[in-house]
Amino acid sequence: MAPQLRIFVPPHPLIRHWLGIARDRQTPTPLFRTAIAELGRWLAYEAVREWLPTVSATVLTPLAETPAEFVDFSQPLAIVPVLRAGLGLVDSVQQVLPTARIFHLGLERDEATLEPRCYLNRLPEQFDANTRVLVLEPMLATGGSLLYVLDQLSDRGIPADQIRVLSIVAAPPALQKLSQRYPALTIYSAIIDEQLNDRGFIVPGLGDAGDRLFGT
Repeated sequence: MAPQLRIFVPPHPLIRHWLGIARDRQTPTPLFRTAIAELGRWLAYEAVREWLPTVSATVLTPLAETPAEFVDFSQPLAIVPVLRAGLGLVDSVQQVLPTARIFHLGLERDEATLEPRCYLNRLPEQFDANTRVLVLEPMLATGGSLLYVLDQLSDRGIPADQIRVLSIVAAPPALQKLSQRYPALTIYSAIIDEQLNDRGFIVPGLGDAGDRLFGT
């Protein structure tokens, strides 16, 4: 059976709560940062639920020996935040995955073509073949930025089925493009909105996440 893009919108009340705060145009910058960080934490928790490799062991409680299971942190993990907005998720996601290495990728949108331009690339020339990658891309609007990131990861030896994407808001145009190019991809998003406006912004969305994070 051919792979099919999977997108999960976890029905968690804390995700809905922090999404509502992030959407509100009157939310001040410090609280917006907190909302984005909390969304990153809870989405990361959901994304790695059945994704992290584990090892079985036994431990001694104060009363008896018992089976135990631990995350196998010897397996390589990577976090790739897409700058700028992806920076708002990094700290909380790293708290969930403390051993993961962080590789920054800076992209900006050409307002004329709506295509991404890369101004910073800190990806290694090649990843370990077993590396699992969590991409932090808060806004999936046209999908151009994430497609660029996935192409870069693919060139460095990471297949789509070893990647999970954390997004705050996703829109159908991006999901359609991603399903065509990378059908084995898995995405976790707080919400899927209905449409884009003529500038390529998600509606209702939450505005420019980078500007709101940094007060610019």
